[in-house]
Formats: sequence, structure tokens, C-alpha cells
Amino acid sequence: MQPYIYTKKMFFLGLAGLLFSGYLSGVKFFSATCAFNEPCPYFLGYPACYFGFGMFLIIFISATLGLLKVISEKIMLKIITVTSGAGILFAGYFTIPEIGKLLGSAETGYTLGLPTCAYGLVFYVIIFFIAILNLINKQNTVN
Repeated sequence: MQPYIYTKKMFFLGLAGLLFSGYLSGVKFFSATCAFNEPCPYFLGYPACYFGFGMFLIIFISATLGLLKVISEKIMLKIITVTSGAGILFAGYFTIPEIGKLLGSAETGYTLGLPTCAYGLVFYVIIFFIAILNLINKQNTVN
């Protein structure tokens, strides 16, 4: 029963990340401005939120297929672990310099208090640890 609960948590966190990054991507795509009046980080010539949307989409689809038992739990966990790990590196790359700037300034300048990449980073970290703990738990029950 417990692995199912973890899968549901990853599903809902993936959905939340997908909706948040989808909103950011939609605003950028349709208005050519960044949501929340923030500076828009770019990666390979494209807004970073597009890549975040793609990674959250992979997590969401993997969790959905895992819940529906279309793919095995082990495959789902590996896909989510790799994707969320990449998300941590990606979002961290954009978040760490911004947090450094915030520490030296009394005024954040961010509508949500932190850069939007920081919120994506939090989601990726939580999803990563849920997937890792589930993988470890699954490994221990097999042995």
C-alpha cells in the first residue's frame, strides 16, 4: 500500500509543477514577457520555464503510467529519479545566483518573494527524495 501513496504524491507534485511551469510558459509564449515581472532566464536560447515544463511533463506522465500500471513501478521510479535529478541541477543553476543576489539586498523585487525557479527547485527536490526513498524501500524489500 505504501508505494502507491508515494506514487500518488509524485503524481500530484508533478501535476502542480506542470501547472506552475505551464502557466509561466504560457505567459512567456503568448505575451513575450515573463510572469510576475521577473527577469526571464534563458537556456540554449529558450526560456528556462519551457524546459521546466518538459521535465514536469515527464514526471507527471511517468507517475500517471505508474498509477495505471502501464509501466512497472521500478521503471517509473528510475524515470522520475533521473528527471527530477536533472531538474534539481537545472533549476539550481538558475536559482543559486539569484539567491546570492537576494542575500545582499533588503528588497527582493520578486512578486512571489523568490525567483520562480526556486519554487521549481523545491518541487524537484521533494519529488527526487520521494523517488529515492521509494527505490531504497523497494530494494530492501526485494533482498
